[in-house]
Amino acid sequence: MATEAVVLAAGAGSRFGGRKLLTAYGRGVLLDGALSAAFAAPVRRVTVVTGADGSQVAEAAMAYDPSVQIVDAHDWEEGMAASLRAGLAGLPADAEACMIFLGDMPRVPHSILKPLCEAVANGAPAAAPVFAGRRGNPVVLSRELFPLVMALRGDEGARRILDALGDRLAVIEAPDDGVLYDVDEPADL
Repeated sequence: MATEAVVLAAGAGSRFGGRKLLTAYGRGVLLDGALSAAFAAPVRRVTVVTGADGSQVAEAAMAYDPSVQIVDAHDWEEGMAASLRAGLAGLPADAEACMIFLGDMPRVPHSILKPLCEAVANGAPAAAPVFAGRRGNPVVLSRELFPLVMALRGDEGARRILDALGDRLAVIEAPDDGVLYDVDEPADL
């Protein structure tokens, strides 16, 4: 299955105080954690959606791996829907599925990536990890859901789309809370 990865990295990180994805984390910057997971996933290529700190985030992504594709969400201030639309619009026409990573989630367990992609390859319209009964990220969306995502507006992700799938959503048990852990404020580090 032709699966692509999209890392959403367009937000301003206002609750963090700005430049969140460029803040020191581990041996690099916060964005590196999401890139590590995206490049470990069974995908053809990785696209990073930039916005608020566009050129700096693009530089950081290219420093991590020069093969990364960069797509700019010109309307990033609208919210997450703009980033999702830009990411999907930047995919090749033959993409059959897309794994969506959030740039501020640095601890996604790599062991969850293949099972998520396999669930969609085996016919699920989407797949998401769960830990302690809570659904997390990254999620994999099949091409059949792309039009619904492209219709999203405002600061809304794909949660309602996934909720509407009911038991058609494949849920994969995650080994740890890395599928829930995100950085919103400096204290989260």
